[in-house]
Amino acid sequence: MEDFTIAIYCFVDDYFKICHSKEGGRRKLSDAQIITTALVAARYFSGNYAKSRLYLKEVHGFEFPHKSNYNRHLHRLAPSISNLFFTLGQTLKELNTESQYLIDSFPVAVCKNIRIPRCKLLDHEAYRGKNTSKREYFYGFKVQVITTAEGIPVEYFICAGSYHDITAFKSMNIDLPPGSELFADSAYTDYEIEDYYKELEQINLLAVRKSNSK
Repeated sequence: MEDFTIAIYCFVDDYFKICHSKEGGRRKLSDAQIITTALVAARYFSGNYAKSRLYLKEVHGFEFPHKSNYNRHLHRLAPSISNLFFTLGQTLKELNTESQYLIDSFPVAVCKNIRIPRCKLLDHEAYRGKNTSKREYFYGFKVQVITTAEGIPVEYFICAGSYHDITAFKSMNIDLPPGSELFADSAYTDYEIEDYYKELEQINLLAVRKSNSK
């Protein structure tokens, strides 16, 4: 855990230095420390920021502001985090000489189904989705993720939970190198989209055929 924390902090800090990012002089945490805290929470503490803050304070000496201030700083850095991800993803694509990728989706529920009427974060039927693999309904978002063959994410797209995988896929701006192979399950079957990417983008979308396909 310590090696991961140090490595991710150094990487993010170097990224901000290259981008010439300016920070306020009276802050307790730098932008790199704020993002590192979030990544450590996601990697080791199931997204629990409180546990991540406690670990980084005791082991690495981070000085944290009040949790509300930390959340505001983290939300402010959302565009920077997105740019950081896609910059790293572009580098991984260049290093992926096999040019083979996978695409799939997973749900992100904002609350239990029984609490949907009281949910204040979302308020629309479009967020009512179904997780087919687990045969259950959820209320929230669906995330489309493209990874390398080793499972390293290089692109993502967030949509409402009710969106079908192929509908979300049509809304994505796929940016893979020419000659790439993109493997998918049967939910991404669309012959016109396959022909489009093959002819115009030189990307082979290889979806598993449905049992009733001809």
